[in-house]
Amino acid sequence: MATRSKAHTALGALREDLTGEVFAPGEPGYEEARLVSNANIDRRPAVIARCAHPADVAQAVRFARELDLHIAVRGGGQGLAGARVDGALVVDLRRMHGVTVDPAAEAVRVEGGATMGDLDRATRPYGLATAGARAPATGVAGFVLGGGTGRLDRAVGLAVDDLIGVELVTADAERVHANADENPELFWALHGGGGNFGIATALTLELHELPEFSEVLLLCLPESGPDVVRTFRELVRTGPDEVGGAVMYLAPDRVLCGALLTYAGGEAGLRELAEPLLALPHTAELTGAEAGRLLSSPGGRAHWSAECLTGLPDELVDVFCDRAQAVPAPGGFRPVLLPLGGAVVTGPAGYPVPYRDAPWLLHPFARWTDPADDERALAWVRDTCADVRPWRTGAVPLDLVGDEGPERVRAGLGAGNLLRLEKVKRRWDPDNVFRFNHNIAPV
Repeated sequence: MATRSKAHTALGALREDLTGEVFAPGEPGYEEARLVSNANIDRRPAVIARCAHPADVAQAVRFARELDLHIAVRGGGQGLAGARVDGALVVDLRRMHGVTVDPAAEAVRVEGGATMGDLDRATRPYGLATAGARAPATGVAGFVLGGGTGRLDRAVGLAVDDLIGVELVTADAERVHANADENPELFWALHGGGGNFGIATALTLELHELPEFSEVLLLCLPESGPDVVRTFRELVRTGPDEVGGAVMYLAPDRVLCGALLTYAGGEAGLRELAEPLLALPHTAELTGAEAGRLLSSPGGRAHWSAECLTGLPDELVDVFCDRAQAVPAPGGFRPVLLPLGGAVVTGPAGYPVPYRDAPWLLHPFARWTDPADDERALAWVRDTCADVRPWRTGAVPLDLVGDEGPERVRAGLGAGNLLRLEKVKRRWDPDNVFRFNHNIAPV
């Protein structure tokens, strides 16, 4: 480890070299800079480098390597993996949130700290979109490189399938590009391997034409839940790939069953497709911004997980509804079933995204405010996942799980891909500098 005087000198040099800001414990701005949106993550990094451009990122990596500090990356959003960053250097990319659309090429360049909200605002005026995450606060880079599942999956495929190129700062502080022609093995590994190989300072993504997008959220009494889930299941099964959404239980004040139907098209087409759901007794019907406000997740403490399912038989519907009606408390406990299939299945088969062929996904999500409820919330997420064990495929989207052990990492990358990923890790990060993630060990 570095001596105190060496560390002090290196920190001073970092402040001089960076265009962005540098924060250390006890200094003004540090407490604000270390806070994350998930209140049950309370970590104290050794240094936070809030970078303004890729040269800053490279300089921050050099600083960390000189002082033998581990490196954690903070992109635009907040996940569960990589939360243990005490004593590390945090490279904060949130100032790097630019989005540049090339409408003629139907492509977009997204900086490493941009969120899905940033991306949507930039592409929407052109009638273009990528298969983005469901929450606007999600960081684009982490979501895409982690093989995340989003709202347009069934219509256009996974967002990682849209990846054209990545600009990366490596563990040696080198700035490199990865695409189908330049560093192709690294490019392959970035299709699901996440932040294991470097710091993504920008992504280039293919865009899809999306002149219209519509959605409707129906809220029903909990006793209607099994009928709602089965009706939603059949609507997805018989409908076009442009249909997506989710079925869930939510409890703003009391427990309700909700069916969110989305459509990559206009409202008239959506309402025609939604007729079987609209025919069910419901207490409310929300569209657009109204639905978004109800489904948004306020701040506080959070935990979630996921399981890919082989199908959604009636027995599983009953198991899901029974568990869902017994949420620990009103508020942010939300068990969700998400349909996959469609363009997800027909996308590229060679990438380390092993959940591609799963037709359904269970996503229990908990958000709460009182630390006394921590164990109860974590247990509810675990128990909800345990309920569906007979129907698990064994795969999982890594962007929807936290630190759940090496077997879950294997499940999220695919056992058949692991050795190849480990070799890429050895080539680009042999010292495992980037370890605060769903980690791949170099071999």
